[in-house]
Amino acid sequence: CHSSPVKWGGGVVFSCDADVWIHLADGLRVVLEHFAVTSGDAGNEKRTHLSGVRTLSGVRTLSGVSGSSSGGDVADAAGAPDAVDVEGAGGWYSSLSDSGPVHLCEHFLVSLQQVSGFPWWLSVVVATLSVRTFITLPLAAYQLVIISKVEALQVEIAELAKRLRYEVSVRARERGWTEKQSRFQFQKNLRRIVSQLYIRDNCHPFKASLLVWVQLPLWISLSLALRNLSLDQSARQAELAAGGALWFPDLTSPDSTWILPVCLGLTNLLVVEVFSLQRVATSRFQRLVLNSIRGFSVLMIPIAAAVPSSMALYWFTSSLVGFGHNLVLRSPTVHKILRLQTQRSDSPYRDLLSAFISKYRK
Repeated sequence: CHSSPVKWGGGVVFSCDADVWIHLADGLRVVLEHFAVTSGDAGNEKRTHLSGVRTLSGVRTLSGVSGSSSGGDVADAAGAPDAVDVEGAGGWYSSLSDSGPVHLCEHFLVSLQQVSGFPWWLSVVVATLSVRTFITLPLAAYQLVIISKVEALQVEIAELAKRLRYEVSVRARERGWTEKQSRFQFQKNLRRIVSQLYIRDNCHPFKASLLVWVQLPLWISLSLALRNLSLDQSARQAELAAGGALWFPDLTSPDSTWILPVCLGLTNLLVVEVFSLQRVATSRFQRLVLNSIRGFSVLMIPIAAAVPSSMALYWFTSSLVGFGHNLVLRSPTVHKILRLQTQRSDSPYRDLLSAFISKYRK
């Protein structure tokens, strides 16, 4: 998934698949929890993440931390539109549309269509499926591995935090530290512990956000590439104008039936709901993010109805493929292949269906 500025009426619009924001939220959740560990809330055993062990000088090293570990979730389709005045944004927008990555994506799309001989609508679908499968799916699996490792550290982290707090309190009494000094020493040594554990298990939380930093530029580039091919006066535009199917025969014009935009919005909402169902308990921040993405999903419908059908088709296909990939990543077989360290359900799809029915029966 990706995010791309597109011409819409008199302005420029930014949009992105819903699962991009969900992956970002998951990555941010892990990163924020990492910072919570090294902040004033680090002493809360329920939220602390530790790793590695090096305590303050004068306090003995905690045991059981230096050894190596025994091994090394969510959905694709809505965005946050942000209209900007074209005159003010024309410079950077023109530069972005004419950038190397965008031209590379144009070449990829044209080459795929020429080599395969597919009609343009099918070429867009195949290109989307290829990019999502060979680039973003492996990164999504990698994010799942990182998050699983971080979650697996929670029990060890809570125990180490508890012991560290006790040892700091003992040293504080011996040396006459104030509460502020004790808190500083605890946080300083906790940061060392956390960093070493992350290094030990090779699971720094920032790695969980890698997927988004690849998805966003890729989505931008492909969206702008399709926009250029659809609106630029060239032979390719003529091919796209005749390369549609069913109710959208012209890929250079918006979908007047709104079928693609509505399908995009519904897929986005489905992605968000599936993600929300997998969380037994959600924080206030997560609820805020989910509600925001729901709003973006609805807002994407009129935006998708105002851009060329080629872009709406790409966004919808990307969302649909991303949704499928997220279901695949729930499979117990995939979890075994990835050697996830946290326990997962043996019947994820049945559990998901039960949770869905239970939620909407109320």
